[in-house]
Amino acid sequence: MSLGIAGMGWVTPLGGDIEEVWRRLLNGDESAAGEVSGPPGESSYSAFRVPDAAMKNLAAHARLRRVSAISRFAAAAGLSAFADARLETNRATAERTALIFAISNGGVIYTKRFYNDIIETGAQSASPLLFPETVFNAPASHVAALLDVPGPTYTLVGDGAVGPLALHMADEVMQSREDIDYCLVVGAEEVDWLLCDAYHRWRLLRHEPPIETFGCAAKGTILSEGAGAILLAREGPIRVEKTSPGGFYRKRTEASALLTRILVDLRGDATAVIASANGTFTDAAEATAIRQSAREMIVYTAKPALGEGVGAAGLWQVIVAALALRHGTLPPVPHVAGSGVLQIAGDKTEFAGSEVVVLNCGLGQQASGVRLARAI
Repeated sequence: MSLGIAGMGWVTPLGGDIEEVWRRLLNGDESAAGEVSGPPGESSYSAFRVPDAAMKNLAAHARLRRVSAISRFAAAAGLSAFADARLETNRATAERTALIFAISNGGVIYTKRFYNDIIETGAQSASPLLFPETVFNAPASHVAALLDVPGPTYTLVGDGAVGPLALHMADEVMQSREDIDYCLVVGAEEVDWLLCDAYHRWRLLRHEPPIETFGCAAKGTILSEGAGAILLAREGPIRVEKTSPGGFYRKRTEASALLTRILVDLRGDATAVIASANGTFTDAAEATAIRQSAREMIVYTAKPALGEGVGAAGLWQVIVAALALRHGTLPPVPHVAGSGVLQIAGDKTEFAGSEVVVLNCGLGQQASGVRLARAI
């Protein structure tokens, strides 16, 4: 594999600037929860929303006037990745760029609104402007149009493990296309009451923070929203050393065995693991895999601070891994309920290693991973 990370961008509940959010994570800051209300008489839920300030650098554009929040998050993160790479978003660059969009739940709110319009007032009253936002590949089309990308554009749908899977797909695209010099990988998600209610019914959600990770009892997670973007190039200061498409586990009891195989395949000389622990059953599976095959590695998870961003979360993990390699440190993990023998990152944990593994166990029975290395 000969891919490098040229630039990164994200939109998170803690803000939208790469280094500023990193500083906040190092300080132990956590996102503030807001209330997501549903129909009268129904329960409300806590969620971590993107603050308005995180989107302040997204310039007004006719393409973005009526699009979903997912598309705006993705556009802001994608443009930030180009800026971080000090690369102009002009036609010449766009012609050498591929786009892969990773998503999990999609525009649930827009599907609900479109369906409600039809049920309540008839099919003729349903807005044709709303319908495009109900399909999974709508955000990819908006980002491609905004960046003027005429080349390959893909949408990959999965669970919280979809981010590393999108990086794996990006490697395949760039290996097979000599005319492609860059690949922008973007993952995004939006919080909606219907989404929160579904995760609550699946017994994956808790009503209010904090998110307690690696506990004996899975108390649930808090959903969040935002986007993460990785601009891949033929080379860069951080290398994508290896990706693992992982696989599918049929039962929760099978997750740890799959994660162990992924970790053994990826670990190399890595000294730290960026885990996807989020307060659910995935924590125990990850902890078992790490104890069995990488117990000497330092473990960090950003989800107590950023929430479970689902489609965006995997790329947030990759960005955290890249920033850890860039700065040689990891933020503290708040609210660790019971780590056992795991070496959970403490207060601004420093590490001297040149490789970091991202391990991801999604709630929809997928698992994946990637290993990053500091370029020599």
